[in-house]
Amino acid sequence: VQLQACGGGLVQPGGSLRLSCVVNESVNNFNSMGWYRQAPGKERDLVADILKGGSPNYSDSVKGRFTFSRDNAQNTMYLQMNNLKPEDTAVYYCKVRRFFMSYWGKGTQVTVSS
Repeated sequence: VQLQACGGGLVQPGGSLRLSCVVNESVNNFNSMGWYRQAPGKERDLVADILKGGSPNYSDSVKGRFTFSRDNAQNTMYLQMNNLKPEDTAVYYCKVRRFFMSYWGKGTQVTVSS
């Protein structure tokens, strides 16, 4: 399973970015999918995820600002990030899970700075 994330970049506080993650097989094959992030010197944390057949779940720090979505036909998941803050600066990773196996993308850097 291969995942390719893109869409990161440098944005000013209050700006927006949309991350995309393309999976090389049907997203319906997975039990869950989601986005994580890792800031320098910190652990990788959940940003948003969704279980198969469920609704998106968000971390408290991004709730109301970020939106997780997916396009099953394109085998792609998205993370729309609005009202970005400097503390959102991190490498963002996408992940899918099938039973006990997790597969990660390589990550895309998001930097929020004026």
